[in-house]
Amino acid sequence: MLVCRQAGAWAPRPFFGRIHSWPHTIPASCENTTLSAIPSISPHAILALVAIVFSASPNASKGYAAETAAPASNPLVCCGDASGNMQPVTNPDQWRQRRQEIVRGMQAVMGNLPGEDRRVPLRIEVLEEAEVGTYVRRLITYQSEPGGRTPAYLCIPKEVLAGNRKAPAVLCLHPTDNRLGHKVVVGLGGRRGRQYAAELAELGYVTLSPSYPQLADYWPNLGRLGYVSGTMKAIWDNSRGLDLLAALRYVDHTRGFGAIGHSLGGHNAIFTAVFDPRITVLVSSCGFDSFQDYYDGAERNWYFGKGWCQTRYMPRLSDYRGKLDKIPFDFPALLAALAPRPLFVNAPLHDSNFRCQSVDACASAAAPIYQLLGGKDHLIIRHPDCGHDFPKELRNQAYQLLDSVLRPEK
Repeated sequence: MLVCRQAGAWAPRPFFGRIHSWPHTIPASCENTTLSAIPSISPHAILALVAIVFSASPNASKGYAAETAAPASNPLVCCGDASGNMQPVTNPDQWRQRRQEIVRGMQAVMGNLPGEDRRVPLRIEVLEEAEVGTYVRRLITYQSEPGGRTPAYLCIPKEVLAGNRKAPAVLCLHPTDNRLGHKVVVGLGGRRGRQYAAELAELGYVTLSPSYPQLADYWPNLGRLGYVSGTMKAIWDNSRGLDLLAALRYVDHTRGFGAIGHSLGGHNAIFTAVFDPRITVLVSSCGFDSFQDYYDGAERNWYFGKGWCQTRYMPRLSDYRGKLDKIPFDFPALLAALAPRPLFVNAPLHDSNFRCQSVDACASAAAPIYQLLGGKDHLIIRHPDCGHDFPKELRNQAYQLLDSVLRPEK
């Protein structure tokens, strides 16, 4: 069974968990979705709208006080005046203001996004190279910042490497794997259904798969580099990865870049795209639910070193144990902050990590912003009948969405 929906087209019904204000429903199951079910998307319109939304986005959280922000669970209100009176978001200008509040809230927890002075020359080094069918796989490192090099797999179709054509590129972010790390997404072991970097390379894309900090063989000293969270370090590494892709002569980035990830990679893709407008289409598989619904909001998961509060994620979140509604950002607002960019979400019915009902509630809250910005059909939610997995059928649908934006001629 595959349950299919697009945000904004659902009949309202109260949500059962700790979130009560958003419409939610699980419609009847439908037949397997094909390309015809993916909305028609104009890449140039997306780029223009994203440029407008990002035109006033801040880079730092200096002076931010979480108490003055609008509720993290509701992207539809913003601070209207110095007294903190809340105003409804009814136009793009108000949304830009609300989006700035969301980004400041993220940085209050994650730490500030590094400044442009940290974008030093990349100095790419190739450590290994292997021919894999129709593409070449390279293990590389790049200078992500002063004093820090990031390992990554770069997969390049052979005909692209030979100069026969240029290809669009996708950032492929790996799930949690303490032993293999980013090897999983290029098919070098790990659980099935996670090899999306290899599959996209076979389909003709250039793919880049950076390591996530403090997993497997990648252990940067976060404190020495000036980070208060592994999450922000990953965002920066990913953004520098886009710099790398943009510098490659054989990459066509006229329509932007894609990003795809499962589990850890699923929310890593969302976090990165909120800060980097060059990501024009993204896929998040088993990557989130509302913080208030994470394992039913059990307090035991919100101590330092547990769940989201690990150093590799956001240890400051432990400050909100017992008051999760005070966290200055949450996934309803993050999904809205991606608008109007197309987002494909795989949220299995039986995912034990992230609740599919909460995913629906987050999407319902974000849907009005997508509609406001002209992307009514761009938020796509799928519910396969499985656990914490990314089935082949769903991966193929996700690839179709990437195609529709990055190579619409196909």
